[in-house]
Amino acid sequence: MKKYLEMFSVFFKIGAFTIGGGYAMVPLIEAEVVDKKKWIEKDEFIDTLALAQASPGPIAVNTAVFVGFKMDRYKGAFFTTLGSILPSFLIILAIAMFFRQLKDMEAVENAFKAIRPAVVALIAVSVISLSKNSRLKGIGYLIPIVVALAVKYLKITPILFIILAAIGGNIYVNVIKKGGA
Repeated sequence: MKKYLEMFSVFFKIGAFTIGGGYAMVPLIEAEVVDKKKWIEKDEFIDTLALAQASPGPIAVNTAVFVGFKMDRYKGAFFTTLGSILPSFLIILAIAMFFRQLKDMEAVENAFKAIRPAVVALIAVSVISLSKNSRLKGIGYLIPIVVALAVKYLKITPILFIILAAIGGNIYVNVIKKGGA
């Protein structure tokens, strides 16, 4: 039970103290799961993030599911996921209970304005960390840039790029790499 409590508490802490959710949580999850607890290796974490992004749902919850499942199958996934989502649930519940009293308070509005730059910084740290660990070389750096620009300015759905990347990865591994080996 101690192992499950530790898994729950690590993801509860991440969920409770990360403003901005999703990508803002990635550096904290990496620091806890890879660097501090050594539950998974850095390469495996990158693969887990790729899978979490390609799966439906929030990236932080998906990452919690995959890390927990790797550690102890379904019980591990249950405790990491519960730890990840419970803080948000409790915070939203508290906000909902007091929303009418809080919504017009200038202090609350100013607090959210002050939090925005920190969220942007956390997401930037995540992008930089992932790019350093992605093993991209040469022209490989252009792919994420082209995809980001196509999604932003050409309004192409990211789902298309996920499908194309999955097909391209399979072709590369099963045809090109095996053919050259």
